[in-house]
Amino acid sequence: MDKAILNNDIQEYINSNLKTDVADLVLRGMAFEAVEAKEVIEQIEAKKKAEKKLPTWYNTSNIIYPNKLNIEQTSSEVTALYKSHLVSGKRLIDLTGGFGVDCYYFSKQMDEIFHCELNNELSQITKHNYQILGKTNITCLNENGIEALKRMDQQFDYIYLDPSRRDSNRKKVFLLSDCTPNVKTFQGLFLKYAKHVLIKTSPLLDIKATKNDLNHVKELHIVAVNNEVKELLWILEREYNSDVNIKTVNITKKENQTFEFKLEDESNAQVEFSSPLNYLYEPNASILKAGAFNTVSGKLGVYKLHKHSHLYTSEELIEFPGRSFKIEKTIPYNKKALAKERIDKANVTTRNFPLTVGDLRKKLKIKDGGQLYLFFTTNLENEKIIVICSKM
Repeated sequence: MDKAILNNDIQEYINSNLKTDVADLVLRGMAFEAVEAKEVIEQIEAKKKAEKKLPTWYNTSNIIYPNKLNIEQTSSEVTALYKSHLVSGKRLIDLTGGFGVDCYYFSKQMDEIFHCELNNELSQITKHNYQILGKTNITCLNENGIEALKRMDQQFDYIYLDPSRRDSNRKKVFLLSDCTPNVKTFQGLFLKYAKHVLIKTSPLLDIKATKNDLNHVKELHIVAVNNEVKELLWILEREYNSDVNIKTVNITKKENQTFEFKLEDESNAQVEFSSPLNYLYEPNASILKAGAFNTVSGKLGVYKLHKHSHLYTSEELIEFPGRSFKIEKTIPYNKKALAKERIDKANVTTRNFPLTVGDLRKKLKIKDGGQLYLFFTTNLENEKIIVICSKM
């Protein structure tokens, strides 16, 4: 870490060129003796990525950034804030600290935080930034998290880790056994030193397969932001051997859409089916990832259009964790029926339908946008239909 990057003239240059094309800056060159041009470019690239993802860091003076890959891999402030409300107690150790966004938010909930990071430069950068941000209850340890855990030989209220999803060749991996550290191998050690372990994993992981790889899973939080699943958060509790509680959340600017169920309940949930009624519902991405297709119907009292459609309907409007629509009309899927509606512009969605959105737009000459929403799907009689809606 080179603190010369904090020189006033260099910081002014970085802040005034955040919207400038990096290639142009390289071609122009820069005349800073204290630091190399490459370091300045790296700060600009990383700070650009932090603007929306890490506004606290972006809006604070004298922050030092690591390379942009570290920024890409770190939690956003939105998801870090959510995680912070999952932990309680006095002491937490983060075995895979990285840029330290999660620890920053954990420190608001707990008395003492230990941030472990094997990369010396990243550890020093994070330590510097905590000082700038006024965090005094976080201790930065430049060492392997598992070795630190063994060396300290102490009890913690929580162990947190976000296993690296890059292999030795820096290629992306996502299976739990391919990540570092290998949680399957070390979960016994983790539960020896903490009653609770919080593990962040890739949203691509298969939930049932991962659950079988882990012991004592108490909760799984599926976190989506603006309807895109970002994180799977597994909470292990020492000696817990009961049903897994699934908690889904879709965090938007307006609200947090939540839905809870037990993993074992899905196969036993009672489902009722119906043709489209007055209202149509589309579950958010976190529910779809959870596979709560039947439980949603049973718990919320809505009807499914088809076993495989994952669209729901009701006579009366309910508060639903996803998108809600007023059904204007349901028509069969054919050019003649659609031509009568004279729709040349609409928002198109497909569920349990053989054609893609792109295929349909091309075939039916429907432009994107407007006030209407067209759901191309399959009904109970296995007929292809179009549900014409307006958004609530």
